[in-house]
Amino acid sequence: MAQRYVRVQNQAGQIYYGLLQLDSTVQLLDAPPWLEGQGTNLILEAGEYQILAPCAPSKIVAVGKNYTDHAAEMGSEVPREPLLFFKPPTAVIASEEEICYPSQSQRVDYEGELALIIGDRAVDCTPREGQTKIWGYTIANDVTARDLQKTDNQWTRAKGFDTFCPLGPWIVRELSPGAKLQTFLNDDINPVQSCSIDQMVFPPDFLVSYISQVMTLLPGDVILTGTPVGIGALQVGDRIRVEIEGIGRLENSVIARQPMAKKD
Repeated sequence: MAQRYVRVQNQAGQIYYGLLQLDSTVQLLDAPPWLEGQGTNLILEAGEYQILAPCAPSKIVAVGKNYTDHAAEMGSEVPREPLLFFKPPTAVIASEEEICYPSQSQRVDYEGELALIIGDRAVDCTPREGQTKIWGYTIANDVTARDLQKTDNQWTRAKGFDTFCPLGPWIVRELSPGAKLQTFLNDDINPVQSCSIDQMVFPPDFLVSYISQVMTLLPGDVILTGTPVGIGALQVGDRIRVEIEGIGRLENSVIARQPMAKKD
């Protein structure tokens, strides 16, 4: 099994990066792994920590319509260049946390995706250089208010609600180019999405290069590489699971979003 890099919170509320072991203990690192964090003698036992999203990015750059069949189901062609948009860092949640269905939308969709974790500052990279900037890989769900995406002139609101970027559960360093991505809804054993990641139009190295010619990518930043065909609606009470071969599974339940209580 590949090494699994996690970000965890202990019972005192302290946050660490670490290596998840087969016995569910976590060996803590002295820094984020992409900043050359080294293993320490500190160990958290199972039950002494909560797994968080595996990184805390300064930004999440997402790519739209990067699979031909998905572009077709959206009623359009694949863009000639990558179609970029942002999701805010406040949208990130961990596996097993809840997706909050906002009252402003009547149609919220799942979108299972491969996520890239940037390990080194990237500016004006070639694709070959771009590949070296990818530190690792994790799973994402680009949750989208589809009705708002269609009515708004841009996608910020539709993509940016709190909890609309489940990410995790951990990061692996290597991934097969033909790894299979599958998405499952509730208890159905048949996937609603199933595709090899090598079917994406613009591959990871090209995406890093392209984005780096627009904006500086920083260590810990996340790139969402697009979703394959098979997107569909979520309902309150649903449980959605995205699996990528060689990484694991990202699983979240859907609840109705409640307004935050105001402090006196």
